[in-house]
Amino acid sequence: MSLESLIILFYVLVLASYLGFELIAKVPPTLHTPLMSGSNAISGITIVGAILASNELGYTTISKWLGMLALILATINVVGGYAVTDRMLKMFRKK
Repeated sequence: MSLESLIILFYVLVLASYLGFELIAKVPPTLHTPLMSGSNAISGITIVGAILASNELGYTTISKWLGMLALILATINVVGGYAVTDRMLKMFRKK
């Protein structure tokens, strides 16, 4: 990986972190659950990327282990997020 691409990736990380913080800070607390559900869908994209990174595509061993770690963490995020969303939606159902 060249230095230019590393700088671009770092720039994207800093910009995404700033935008994510600003978005979360401006959302009212009642809308956090739908926003969390949307972020679970984005974690699905992370799962696809992690599967590609941990696959046999000529990547190094470190990339495969990082891809496997990303796959595990994204799966935990997706499953946990859907469980919490399901539990919160059950609170609004009539008994």
